[in-house]
Parts: sequence; structure tokens; C-alpha cells
Amino acid sequence: MIVTERERERQRHRQREKQAPCTGSLMWDSIPDVPSGLLAGSHDTMTYCLNKNSPISQTQSRLLQLLDKVLPCVTRPLVLKWSTTQVLNVTEQLDAGGAVPDLRIAHMLVGSEKNLHFVHMVYTTRAGGGARRSQSGWRAPREVVILACRNFEGMTEDLHEYLVACIKNIFGDMLCPRGEVPTLRQLWARGQQVIVSYEEAERASEPPRGAVAGIPYWWGDQVKAQELIRYLERMKSCGPPGGLFVAGINLTENLAYVLGHPSESLRKMTLPSLPCLRAWVREQCPGPGARCTNLLHR
Repeated sequence: MIVTERERERQRHRQREKQAPCTGSLMWDSIPDVPSGLLAGSHDTMTYCLNKNSPISQTQSRLLQLLDKVLPCVTRPLVLKWSTTQVLNVTEQLDAGGAVPDLRIAHMLVGSEKNLHFVHMVYTTRAGGGARRSQSGWRAPREVVILACRNFEGMTEDLHEYLVACIKNIFGDMLCPRGEVPTLRQLWARGQQVIVSYEEAERASEPPRGAVAGIPYWWGDQVKAQELIRYLERMKSCGPPGGLFVAGINLTENLAYVLGHPSESLRKMTLPSLPCLRAWVREQCPGPGARCTNLLHR
């Protein structure tokens, strides 16, 4: 994020980090029955298809929205290169081992009353299209994916109901039963491949089949890899939040960095830090232990 209500974003994440998962949340003990291992996810999964002609997200600052209207030829390329976190499409991300897609869903004011898109500073193509592409990309019968649905910018209760209906329509019997905490073997036996982590399940009168409480996400909000690792280690030292949680190993730019590095992009900022971040990942121990890590967003 470049110019945004950043402190509000921080507070929202910090509050989630402190909350213990409620009934129906995923526990690490529900995953085995198979050898343990780290599960990888992709940060802002749908940003490979950001629409360069879409409006700036309503959650961004008025200054950024004004600059986009006055100097779009300067602002828009800058926004796009700092908001694109993925270059592979959903199918390619799944093939690369991403088991926890990070789906940030928003209602775009321009268009119909059910105009849902994915979002990261700007909006993408319609949400349903990406989900259908991800479903068609699953070929392995034992591949189980956790859909992390969150943010929900501009979403009303009616839009939550509409989104839930879309999820049910797209995935159908692939969704695991709501309220259950199944093992992988149980999912395999039933032919179920989708677990939904729905951040605001209480906003929908009938959450998606298979929906669990939103999985806590540790967001370091750091430019430097060393600072990010210090943050993650500090969170680990406080103990896990009681179930599965996401350790975000993605770097995050700030306004000072963007202004000081006008020719860079999120990709250029991140690549030099990959050896350091990969070394930290290799040191992690999966499981339910006090200093274990189980989900990674990259």
C-alpha cells in the first residue's frame, strides 16, 4: 500500500492476531493422519489480473484517489507496479504448491449492485471468474485447498449472502461440511477438496458449507526482511493463537520507500531478500508446538 489509512489497517490486523479462533476454526491436529509439513499460500492471490482501468479502491486515501484523477499517467503505473504481488494465474499458483489462496473481495461502486471483484489498491476481474478458473485447475484428487476469503471491502449482509451462494454454486460437493474439523483422510474419502476460511462468517446468515473462522494472519508490515523475521519470531514467542495461523513472509512497502525508490517495484524490492526469507522458512518446524509454524503466505 502506498498512500492509505495505514494505521487502521495495522490495528485491524493486530486485533485479529490477539483473537483466539472461535468454534469451528481449524486446528493443526485436524490436518494430520498424514505426515506433517508446512502449507504454503500466496499473498493477494488475484493481483496477477488487476484491471489497469478500474477505479482506485475506496479504502485508499483521498489524496491517492485525487492524484489518480489529476495525474493518471503517473499515478496508475506506480500503483500497479506496487500492488501486483503475483504474476502466475490461479492454476499456476496451485501447481506451484499454493494451498491457501488469499482472496480479498470487494464491492466496486461502479456497475451493478452485485459487482464483486478481488482487490488490492485497484480492482480485478469479477470474483466468480477467478474462482471458477481455480476450480477447473484442480486435477489431483487428494489436493485440498483452504480458501482464505477476507477484507470484504464495501460488503453488505446481502452481498455476503450473494457471495456465499456463489461459493456454493462454484464448488458444490467439493466443500467440506460446515462445523466439522476433518482430517485429510476424511476429506479424501468424501471427495471434498475445499475448506473456506471466511473472515466475517457472522455477517452471513448461512456461511458457506465448510466455512471456518477466519485464520489469523501475522502481517509484519515491513520493508526489510530482517525486521519482518524479527516480527514473526516475536509473534512465535508469544505462542500460537490456538489453531492454524498464517505467517506472512511478504514484504510491504511504505510511502517513504516508494518515494525514495521511484524506479523500483514490489518485485525488485522483494527479490534481493528471498535468500534470507527462504533460510528462515527452512528453519521452521510444522505442527501444534509452541514455536511451530504451519501456514505461510508469500
